[in-house]
Amino acid sequence: MTALADRVLAGDVRAAARLMRLIDDAQPEAEAALRELWPRTGRAQIVGITGNPGAGKSTLVDRLVALLRARGKTVGVLAVDPTSPFTGGAILGDRIRMQDHALDTGVFIRSMATRGQLGGLSRATSDCARVLDAMGKEVVLIETVGVGQDEVEICRLAHTTVVVVVPGLGDDIQAIKAGILEVADLFAVNKSDREGADRTVRDLRSMLELNHVVGKDQGGHEIAIVKCVASRGEGIEELWNAIEAHYRWLRGGDGLLARETQRARHELVEVLRERLLRVALDRLAQNGARLDDLALRIARRETDPYSVADEAASFPP
Repeated sequence: MTALADRVLAGDVRAAARLMRLIDDAQPEAEAALRELWPRTGRAQIVGITGNPGAGKSTLVDRLVALLRARGKTVGVLAVDPTSPFTGGAILGDRIRMQDHALDTGVFIRSMATRGQLGGLSRATSDCARVLDAMGKEVVLIETVGVGQDEVEICRLAHTTVVVVVPGLGDDIQAIKAGILEVADLFAVNKSDREGADRTVRDLRSMLELNHVVGKDQGGHEIAIVKCVASRGEGIEELWNAIEAHYRWLRGGDGLLARETQRARHELVEVLRERLLRVALDRLAQNGARLDDLALRIARRETDPYSVADEAASFPP
């Protein structure tokens, strides 16, 4: 086993941070370490926190971390921030918001950029969650970008997906019903001290009934709706109790294995997609075709993307 993998398994924070950087930069050394860590993963409870921008996800995560540490659990946090499509940069602000935990050795917080990924998650998020798992974090909290109903990738990664909504946003429930509603294992109605919190709860229950789930997910577990005020720490314990109840239900049957199988399938498809794309681009380059030149020819209507793709796929390996 490599020295880097050994240090991660020993809980070395510097080693974990270095490996996550290698993962983010898609370095070969990262894959080698992940192969070695793989048999030692699968122990952490993974919780996804998603919802619209401004719903208070970061504050909620901060309060959940405090609660979990008070209960003696070690915690890893992955906060995914959007990447600028123009500069490639990202505002990695969640570590700033969670400074109260910066010196706590039982907490590891990392902000990550989406790197252009759709669905609210970075491609490296899943691998970094594995690193936190391998280094012994009992709970991994993943806070997604917060881009609305397209942000459903988290359900393929987390054991429990918490959708955060707030009252008083007018069409907020309408905005999420087509996508996020179906992936929620439970709802957190944050800022519930605002007017309209009870109506938001009623609207959510109505939406669940209209979607023919009658307040239950596909496996029959009741979808809880928890009111909270994260900024004051109210309802955080109730929220975590609901998360724990869902996790216990998963472990009590085939639910946990089903989630892990879904996650493995998604990861395998992503790895295959990346490798096949790399092979295709390498084949084009070997035959003297540059991506920018091909794009220019396509833009000039001298060829089309389908023909170029067929050509890349037909080159001998």
